[in-house]
Amino acid sequence: MSMIAIALLLQSASPPPYAMPGEEPVEEYVVKPENAGAKPFEGDAMAKAFGGQDGIRRVVNRLIDLNGNDPVIGEIFATEDRVRFQRTLFEHMCYLLNAGCIYTGMDMRSAHKNMGIQQADMNRMVENLQKAMDAENVSFAAQNRFLSKLAPMRRDVVER
Repeated sequence: MSMIAIALLLQSASPPPYAMPGEEPVEEYVVKPENAGAKPFEGDAMAKAFGGQDGIRRVVNRLIDLNGNDPVIGEIFATEDRVRFQRTLFEHMCYLLNAGCIYTGMDMRSAHKNMGIQQADMNRMVENLQKAMDAENVSFAAQNRFLSKLAPMRRDVVER
């Protein structure tokens, strides 16, 4: 094997710079703001309503636990890379809430491809998100604003 082939092999095996230790490799994709599926809120009011990055991280951690342990939708997440999921979900929420993060994940359609998410599953995930936001004392108004930002992404997440 030539040195060029070895270098290319090693380069392709390297995780992207934003990947966390323990993440499984994924097919290459272009990182761009459009992947988030929506533009972030303007100003810092929404980020503050969620308690900044620390509060967002707690919402994300609780949501992942709720979804993973949910008797109805838990199986959807059983085979997912939890390390990557936790990182990209945090980045996604943090980016949309304008809390100072860059979203490095895939576009919504690619990220949810072949997960088999149905409308009822999506509804259950939203219920779990509401529980996670309630536990963090996010106001009802801020929850509604955030959910309305996420709602159009449903078409890219739910498989018909």
